[in-house]
Amino acid sequence: MMELFQFGFMRRAIAAGMIVGVLCPLIGIFLVLRRMSLIGDSLSHVALAGVAAGIVSGVYPPAAALVFSVAAALGIEQLGKKYPEHAELAIAVILSAGIGTAVVLVSYAKSINIDLFGYLFGNILTVGPGDMWLIAALGSFILVFVGIYFRELFFIAFDEEGARIAGIPVKKINLLFTILVAMTITLSMRIVGALLVSSLMVIPVAAGIQTAKSFKHAVLMSVVFAQISVVLGIVFSYHLELASGGTIVLLSVVLLMLVLGFKSLSNSR
Repeated sequence: MMELFQFGFMRRAIAAGMIVGVLCPLIGIFLVLRRMSLIGDSLSHVALAGVAAGIVSGVYPPAAALVFSVAAALGIEQLGKKYPEHAELAIAVILSAGIGTAVVLVSYAKSINIDLFGYLFGNILTVGPGDMWLIAALGSFILVFVGIYFRELFFIAFDEEGARIAGIPVKKINLLFTILVAMTITLSMRIVGALLVSSLMVIPVAAGIQTAKSFKHAVLMSVVFAQISVVLGIVFSYHLELASGGTIVLLSVVLLMLVLGFKSLSNSR
């Protein structure tokens, strides 16, 4: 295990993975409680389109993905305001547009012999020093935001109308939170991959909720399960030469199954 830290790319991968392992469940638990898990899938496909656009145009792919996903997040908010009685349609529209754009741009990127496998499914070898600085900087910003607005996010997640009546700027916080979701997805692509990043935002949260006795405990346990999945997933993917994203997600599914099995046995006694 310790010999892995001899390699710079492994140190960066594990460090970036641990940051992602905090951000994904921290953002994901609010999405799950608000029944907005699908937004992660929508923005991840848009982020993939951004990666392909960056490769085709010669722009730094994660930066292009961030621009695309933030623009999509703003689009979801605007469509949600325009059609409040059918807010889920906004997510579906952005998801469809993201998939369509991604398919067109990915097919074009393939024609110029660019390998998108690492962006699709995650690749620990692709985490460079620049990526590490980007993940650390934006990750810190996301953590500070959640720390400052934790009470408001909690209130909105459980009772949005009550939060509005209490004077909380719900529209403003929802807009900023949606942008944070886009940023989290972009930062996580290098480790988990665009197609699987939403899984890391949902599965550890599902396991954490099963074991928690309070909301803060659920947040803590979700982060713990995500950290276990990410660190072990990176180690296994390195030794077994597997895609890191798929390995991490499968480990998180195994952990969820173990938690559900243990809870079922405990309840049957």
